[in-house]
Amino acid sequence: MLTYPLSGSSSELVINVLTMVLTEGKPLDRAYSHNFSGMQYPPAELARITLVTGDILRRLNLYCYLVDIKVEDIERTGSKLLNGWHLFHDLDLPKMEYALQVDSAQFAERLELAKAQPALWDGCPEWLDELGSAQLGEKWPAERAALAKAPKRYIRANSLKGTREELKQRLTKELVATAEVEGVESALEIRSDSALFKTDAFKQGYFEQQDAGSQLVAAAVDAKPGMRVVDACAGAGGKTLHIAAQMQGKGRLLAMDVEQWKLDNLKIRARRAGAHNVETRIIASSKTIKRMKLTADRVLLDVPCSGLGVLKRNPDSKWRDTPERLPVLIELQKDILQSYSRMVKVGGILVYATCSIMPDENRNQVDAFLAANPHFTLLDDELILVAEHGFDGFYLARMERTSEV
Repeated sequence: MLTYPLSGSSSELVINVLTMVLTEGKPLDRAYSHNFSGMQYPPAELARITLVTGDILRRLNLYCYLVDIKVEDIERTGSKLLNGWHLFHDLDLPKMEYALQVDSAQFAERLELAKAQPALWDGCPEWLDELGSAQLGEKWPAERAALAKAPKRYIRANSLKGTREELKQRLTKELVATAEVEGVESALEIRSDSALFKTDAFKQGYFEQQDAGSQLVAAAVDAKPGMRVVDACAGAGGKTLHIAAQMQGKGRLLAMDVEQWKLDNLKIRARRAGAHNVETRIIASSKTIKRMKLTADRVLLDVPCSGLGVLKRNPDSKWRDTPERLPVLIELQKDILQSYSRMVKVGGILVYATCSIMPDENRNQVDAFLAANPHFTLLDDELILVAEHGFDGFYLARMERTSEV
């Protein structure tokens, strides 16, 4: 956390980002990109800005409660919110022009009241607290608290270019402090406020920024050199590149998605990583899937989901229309699992994954699929809980096709 207050200009930048996210509906990463474009801030100051913005969004309802403002008024009352945040963390107030002041007596009274409301204290909206309690039961309070904490920074060593130890040594020379992550053999935790993407190690493709939990999902695919592997919901391709490294660049790795711009970004990343066996293909219609029936040794379905396991990293999702979208997402997951599983050949393995921790998106989907598809058998599954591991939350299930039908 900060040891001294934000400057006036940094405070205004935080308010601008919050306004774009909360009133204009912009995703947090795009709001950062828009506001940081052309800025000449030192990396450490940008890190401070993202730290404050992220913490406010992770516990937005708490901070709004403490200073008695409404989320929809953030553009007008953002200075009051920033002042309240600094008071909460026992920091001097930032020097902002025309800042709305906080009544210290009222703040102290509301602070004591908030301490008696665990969900509010953890920055959890009512809909999410009800869902988490219903889905996870006694495990939910610990998860709720863990999701209110700042995420750690992890990278994946690209084994196509070198070992994790070699990467660690390279980054040390570039003044980037790292630590090995127990249980995730490809992961390093970043321990310094370093401009990772400006390092020579990154430019030369020696690593990708990827959460340690996400690395466990890709590792479960267990792709071997020479296999035919499909990452059917590849997105920008973090897991695709991990799989390419597993395959040592040998065999055929097909990255598929419904959005061409994501695949275009993946091509750039693949060239930098030296992942020359990656092919990209847009999913134009169901015919794209049908033509690949019973052809793949491995299929990864990292399906669209609520993202409720990665709220530390994407806290703006708490304040969007996630409750309304959830039933639609669950139906989409069911359709993708049923349709895309046709690509797995007999003896091949299907890996179903989400970045959610809710059973309705995870084991319940798998059980329903297996009940309707007896030619698949569950090998194992894992729920990566945030409180237990400290990583982002994920789910994965590995299923083997035992016959054509």
